[in-house]
Amino acid sequence: MVIVLQQSYNISTGHSSVSDPGALPRAVHTVAAVFLGVILVLGFLGNFLVLMVFSRFPGLVTPVNLLLINISASDMLVCIFGTPLSFAASVRGRWLTGSSGCRWYGFSNAFFGIVSLVSLSLMSFERYCVLLHSSPSDSSQYRRARLAVAASWFYSLVWTLPPLLGWSSYGLEGPGTTCSVQWHQRSSTARSYISCLFIFCLLLPLLLMIFCYGKILLAVRSVERQVSRINRPSAERREGRVLLMVVSMVTGYILCWMPYGVVAMLASFGRPGGVSPAATLIPSLLAKTSTVINPVIYMLLNNQFSRCLLYMIRCRSEAPPPPVHRILPRSPTDQQNTVAAMFTSTDEQEQRPGVQCAS
Repeated sequence: MVIVLQQSYNISTGHSSVSDPGALPRAVHTVAAVFLGVILVLGFLGNFLVLMVFSRFPGLVTPVNLLLINISASDMLVCIFGTPLSFAASVRGRWLTGSSGCRWYGFSNAFFGIVSLVSLSLMSFERYCVLLHSSPSDSSQYRRARLAVAASWFYSLVWTLPPLLGWSSYGLEGPGTTCSVQWHQRSSTARSYISCLFIFCLLLPLLLMIFCYGKILLAVRSVERQVSRINRPSAERREGRVLLMVVSMVTGYILCWMPYGVVAMLASFGRPGGVSPAATLIPSLLAKTSTVINPVIYMLLNNQFSRCLLYMIRCRSEAPPPPVHRILPRSPTDQQNTVAAMFTSTDEQEQRPGVQCAS
């Protein structure tokens, strides 16, 4: 999913040229296949559990969690439609499904991947709006969240259709076992598309996340300072949990996607042949790990979600209550409770009967 370099491939057969000096050794393909196999299994199971928990406990579906569901759904679709093809190609050491399969793989991975990226950014904006700005009612928050979900799919479609219509194209990349936008093309139209994709689908979502979570952290610190005089240890723990969640979100985004974007820009605008196939393979694999990391960062670090998952596994008759999704009140104590509900769903919240487990 990164860069096509100075290599000669027959896409109809999937065989690379024998004289290709950039071809990867068989052992590297084997390692990549093992890595992709692990990503496929863990990514599918993790996102499947996330979607199952939300379907099992509808009370968990808050406006913010609607975007989390959207992220898991898009990651699940990557695991179903994309990763198996690259896994099979790595096992055989060549692309197996021809030019049509290559275009489908490139389009679907880019489409579902951008949905996930945009949803992460919109989720930070939703939290920022709820925490720092008033809203007329909870119904308006749900309506805004649904519009955000729809916008993420439309926005992604706008940026992934052009290569199918002539603005750049999808083709084999790197070692010839994955497909993506053909970053090696150095025409003005291809470079303009790559630049727009990097700015509008990678850099701007990251900047929005940093801005929103930065504002939230400042607000949280201000609130905790006011209430810490009463219960300082509890306030510090709460602030630490929020900080851990925010740092994990931003760091996961940067580690999974920024290497891919940087290498793609270097391959497109740097000197020809300056990026080796091995150097393109690593960022591509890192990008795919987002399907595994997202369920951990955005779900399993949430106490409320974890408790519901354990209740479901143990088939208990009661479940924790859904997190309280409220507008930011004016008193410091209420602000503290709102922060806890949005980010950590703390254990101090009172439990109430949930949905009966199926036998």
